[in-house]
Amino acid sequence: MTEWTKEMWQEFCTFYKGKKVLVTGHTGFKGSWLVRMLEEAGAAVTGYSLEPPTDPSLFYVAGLHNTMDSVIGDIRDLPHLMEVFERTQPELVFHLAAQPIVRDSYKDPVYTYETNVMGTVHVLECIRKNPCVKSFLNVTTDKVYENREWEYGYRECDPLDGFDPYSNSKSCSELVTHSYAKSFFADGHTAVSTSRAGNVIGGGDFANDRIIPDCIRAATAGREIVVRNPYSTRPYQLVLEPLAIYMAIAMKQYEDLNFQGYYNVGPDDRDCVTTGELADLFTAAWGGGIMWVNRYDGGPHEANFLKLDCSKIKKTFGWSPRYGVKEAVEKTVEWTKDYLAGEDMLAVMDRQIKEFFREERYHV
Repeated sequence: MTEWTKEMWQEFCTFYKGKKVLVTGHTGFKGSWLVRMLEEAGAAVTGYSLEPPTDPSLFYVAGLHNTMDSVIGDIRDLPHLMEVFERTQPELVFHLAAQPIVRDSYKDPVYTYETNVMGTVHVLECIRKNPCVKSFLNVTTDKVYENREWEYGYRECDPLDGFDPYSNSKSCSELVTHSYAKSFFADGHTAVSTSRAGNVIGGGDFANDRIIPDCIRAATAGREIVVRNPYSTRPYQLVLEPLAIYMAIAMKQYEDLNFQGYYNVGPDDRDCVTTGELADLFTAAWGGGIMWVNRYDGGPHEANFLKLDCSKIKKTFGWSPRYGVKEAVEKTVEWTKDYLAGEDMLAVMDRQIKEFFREERYHV
C-alpha cells in the first residue's frame, strides 16, 4: 500500500520533528534501523544499550554513534537508566533492549530473564517516575503466544505462554507491561502499547544463529550454506516493516489514547515460508551458484509453525506490508553487496528508507 507509506512518512516528519525520543537496545540490528528512521523524521534520539552484540555491527558500520546521543549501559542497571531518563526527559520511549536468541536463552536462562523481564520493569519504573513520557511502546515477539502448532494465525486475545526461556521471558515482559499500564498509567497520562513482531531480515544483521546472516557468512566465504532446520515455518518481513508500524503506534497513541493496546505485526500469509524456502530465495538473490544443504540437528525446542493474525493492525492503521519476503531478501542482499564493496552504509540505509516510504510499490 504505497499511499499508506507515503502519507505516513509525511505524518512522521511533521510529528517527530524536534521530539525527544529514547530507544533502548539502539545498538542492535532493529534498534539501529529504528534510530536512523527516527533521525530522518527529525527526532532528537537518545539510545540506551549495551555495546553492539556483534562485531561488525550495523551501529558502527553506519556510524550511528556519531549521529545521536548514545549511552552505553545495561538495562538491568536501574540507577544508571534513571539518570538517563532524568537528563534527557524523553517524550516517547521505544523499548527494544533484550536478549533475543532462543538458543542463547537455553544456555543462560537467568541472564535472559533478568534482561527481558526486569529490564522491562526498569524501563517502566523510569517512565512512572518521569512524567515527561507521553507514549511508550514495548517491542516483544510473535513467540509470546502459547504455541499449539495450529494453522491459523495467533490473535492478540490468545493466551501468552512462550515455551523456551526467551519466548517465555517476552511473555512475562508483556504481562509486566499490562500490569504497569493498569496500575500506574490508567489516568491516561502515558499511552502504553506492546507490539508482537515476526522474524525480521535486512541489511546489517550480523547475529549468530539466524538464517539470513548464516547464509551471508557462508556465501561471502564461498562455502555451502548449512540449514539446521529447513522445515520450520516462520513469518519473515523486511526490518523496515515493523519499525514503520512501531513509529505509527507511538505517534498515534501520543495523539489519541484510543490507539494504545496490543498489536501483532507480521507479513501476509504468503510470506510465511519454511527456512528451506527462505534459503532458496537467498541463493537465487545472491547468485553465483551457491547452494544450501540440510543439516537438521534436532536442536533445542523451537516451534515448527508460527503465524500471526495481523487483521487488527491492518484495520486500525490501514496498513499492509510494503514488500513480500522475496523483495525483503533482495533488499538484504543489495545492502550486503554494497557493504562488501565499501560503500557509505549510512547513505545506503537512507536510500533504502527512502525507497521503502516513497518509491512505487512493486509487491502485488
